[in-house]
Amino acid sequence: MLKQRELHETAELYELLRHPSVFPFVRHKAASAEEYLFMTKQLIEEEQNGLTISRTIVDEWGAPIGTISIFDIQEGAGFLGTWIGKPFQGLGYNQKAKLAFLNELFFEFEFHTIFLRIREENGRSQAAALKLPYVVDAELTNPSLFNEINQGATKFRLYKIPKDLFYLTTAYAHEEAEEQAM
Repeated sequence: MLKQRELHETAELYELLRHPSVFPFVRHKAASAEEYLFMTKQLIEEEQNGLTISRTIVDEWGAPIGTISIFDIQEGAGFLGTWIGKPFQGLGYNQKAKLAFLNELFFEFEFHTIFLRIREENGRSQAAALKLPYVVDAELTNPSLFNEINQGATKFRLYKIPKDLFYLTTAYAHEEAEEQAM
């Protein structure tokens, strides 16, 4: 489902990234495959320096279908960014990728809060976020951060995933699934 970012997959990812339903909502907008390769090199360097963590989302056959990353890391918190290519949207990859990545962030990297900054016009991402039982609206609980991300012309909704809520909901779901299997 997730793997380390690799340069050889950038051409495939760039083709998926270019789709008009994906491109406007991607953090790193590249005008060419070469530019996307360069941006990916920079992202890999940022990860080596502890500034970001990024993974490639792959399908059942190991083909790259999108990316998931945490940016602007500060004191155990950061902003989650995810995109999945149009042919793979609506097939459950988003939730599976988020679950795997959040487990990695919370339990291997010791994050305590993950923020989601979603453009107001991106209804698809807002709906996907709200399907997750561990996502909460953070506009009222983090008003200074909400105001900070909305300084520019682009307006965002702010959500967060607290580690304790993530743990409780995923542990409960796992426990419930085990009981049903018996």
